[in-house]
Amino acid sequence: MPKAGDILDLSPIGAIFHIKKTAEETQGKSFEMEWELAPQTGGTPIHIHPHATESYEVIEGELDLYVDGTWRTLSAGEKAAVDPGVAHTFRNASNTPTRVYNTHAPAMKFGEYFDGLHRIVRSGAISAGRITPKAILYMSVLMTSFNDEIRTVNPPHAVTRVFALVGRLMGYRMSEPGGR
Repeated sequence: MPKAGDILDLSPIGAIFHIKKTAEETQGKSFEMEWELAPQTGGTPIHIHPHATESYEVIEGELDLYVDGTWRTLSAGEKAAVDPGVAHTFRNASNTPTRVYNTHAPAMKFGEYFDGLHRIVRSGAISAGRITPKAILYMSVLMTSFNDEIRTVNPPHAVTRVFALVGRLMGYRMSEPGGR
C-alpha cells in the first residue's frame, strides 16, 4: 500500500502520482496525491465514486474536467470538486505538462486502488497508452475489486463486470498483474 512520499510512476499512461497523505495520516478523512500529467494525456474511463468526493486543484498548466456531461478547462489556481455519484473524468489536452493536487474524501481504499493501478502499469499490461484486450481485462478486474470506491459509467459498470469475470476466469488477479 502506498505511503506518503511514495511515487507511483504511471509514465506509460502519461502520469506520475506523488502520494501526499494516506488514509492512516488523515484518520480516514482523505487520500491525497499530486499528479504530473504529460501533454495530451487522457484520463480514466468516465466513472463515479459512489461514496466519495473527488477534488482537483490545478497547480500548473491546465486540466480538462468532464463532470456530468460537460467538459470545462481549469487553469493554474482553479479548483473543482465532484460529488459522490456524479459521472466524471479528466484529461490534459494541452501541449504542456500539468500538475494537479487531487483528493478523494473519505479515503476509503483509494490507496489500494491506485497501488493496483501502479502494479498493472508496471507489469506492462498497459503500455504506451494503448488499450489492449489484456489492459481492458486487468482494468476491469481492478475496478470491480473496488466497487465502493469507483464504478465505470462509460463503459457501463455491467460491461466492466463482464470483462472482469472473463479476466478472472482467464486467471487475471490483482495480486500479481502481468504474471496472471
